[in-house]
Amino acid sequence: MVLINLLGAAALLLWGLRMVRTGVMRAYGAALRRSMGNALGNRFAALGAGLGITLALQSSTATTLMASSMASRKLVTDATVLAVILGADIGSSLVAQVLSFDLSWLSPVLILLGVIGFMSGQATRLQDISRTIVGVGLMLLALRLIGSVAGSIRASETMHTLLVSLGGEPFLAAAVAAGLALLSSSSLAVVLLTMSLAAQSAISPALAVALVVGANVGGALLPFFAAGADPAARRGPLGNILFRGTLGVAALLALPWILPELALLDDAPARQVVNFHTAFNLALAIVFLPLLRPAAALLNKVMPDKPEPGDEGRPRYLDPNALETPSVAIASAARETMRQGDVIGAMLRKTLDVFRNDDRKLLKDVERMDDTVDRLHEAIKHYVIRVSREQLDDTDSRRTIDVLTFTTNLEHIGDIIDKNLMELASKKIKHNLRFSDEGFAEIARMHERLSDNLALALNVFMSGDLRMARQLLGEKIRFRELERQASESHIDRLASGRPETLATSSLHLDVIRDLKRINSHLTSVAYPILDAAGELSQTRLKKTGQERNGEDKNGDE
Repeated sequence: MVLINLLGAAALLLWGLRMVRTGVMRAYGAALRRSMGNALGNRFAALGAGLGITLALQSSTATTLMASSMASRKLVTDATVLAVILGADIGSSLVAQVLSFDLSWLSPVLILLGVIGFMSGQATRLQDISRTIVGVGLMLLALRLIGSVAGSIRASETMHTLLVSLGGEPFLAAAVAAGLALLSSSSLAVVLLTMSLAAQSAISPALAVALVVGANVGGALLPFFAAGADPAARRGPLGNILFRGTLGVAALLALPWILPELALLDDAPARQVVNFHTAFNLALAIVFLPLLRPAAALLNKVMPDKPEPGDEGRPRYLDPNALETPSVAIASAARETMRQGDVIGAMLRKTLDVFRNDDRKLLKDVERMDDTVDRLHEAIKHYVIRVSREQLDDTDSRRTIDVLTFTTNLEHIGDIIDKNLMELASKKIKHNLRFSDEGFAEIARMHERLSDNLALALNVFMSGDLRMARQLLGEKIRFRELERQASESHIDRLASGRPETLATSSLHLDVIRDLKRINSHLTSVAYPILDAAGELSQTRLKKTGQERNGEDKNGDE
């Protein structure tokens, strides 16, 4: 019966923790994620972010998984994730410090206020906050129940014998606590349970310290298993396991020297438990924070990324280690953008073959290549955003904007090819349509000019050459003229009653329109260069005679 009461009280503690975490995440989850993203500029800011978010969620596991999710999307480096996790460990120990004080009198008040707020609240945010308040009240109630059961444990001869024997085997006790933390999904719950048992002298100080060590190690295991199969997401939790395990073994070996120091600091058994828990996690930060880069490098060797064979959508040049040198990182992003441009070039070449040969297999290949373009665009965009968090000079700042603009234009081109041109090609194949020889020759000429303009646009993007930028912008006018000539020739063939022209009229006009749209996206890379050189006018509208006279008069004045 004693064991049932203890397990019931522990279950209530876990439920209270879950309610707090759920309420905070529903009310402020998006804001917490944004706060973490904004605070990842350096290891100390990341440490603070992990600490603060864990104080709000009362769960280092939730914070760790949040950081691991960002790592899997290449938004943060492995060293940054490790710093967040170290901060989360400290935050968890501070929560235990607060809950170690006798706040049982507050439990019914919080539960009452929370239930009233939840039942009367119309707004979802109010209900989520009320859920959090009820969760805190249940945690305090559970701690009081555990304290009352602990006295019965001390009086039970069987439980006393079991705990005494476990106290003589600190490594076994740590393993038991690690298993409990893993099963309960909360190291904090195991630490609080240990604290309550120690407060009633149901366990010895040596056993309490061993259980706290085990709870810390076990708490690091759950995020590792919950992070999924992505190595990038699992490296941070793996590092935390190694950090906690290394320090945990050292603490157990040094147990005879640790216990007297804890007694000197505070003779209350409950306070000794939470003080050791806090000291353990502070020591983690002090020892391992300076070692994050070599630790991250080691973790990359132990658990490297495993790109799928032939996975063209995985970036090759976005080196996370270059982020601390913005000029190098921006150059890496530009190089990856050139890769994206090469994929667009391959899509364009295959597009003409699809229209020429009605090749369904090639059509599917083009559609898959657009997925590659989208993935590269997403990776480049997030990488450049991370670079922009650093202090940039004017040149680097302009270059980040140029990279973002061009990679977005390339992504739009991929969408035009996939969503528009391939849709038109599919319609042509489905209805067995055929362009006239003259009509297809016009499309082929525009396509050839477009391919040349893509190569020129990529050169302009990389070099920033003013002469080539002028040439590229001139191509916009020449391409517009090609489109006009093709449209007029098509109308002449319509007037002459050519059967194949009549059947493919809308198809033909849509294709040349989409080719013109692609060319417009390509030529846009020239505008920033020409604008910086002062070679662009503010408007293309011609001035009226009255406006010119007004300018002359102002000039005379």
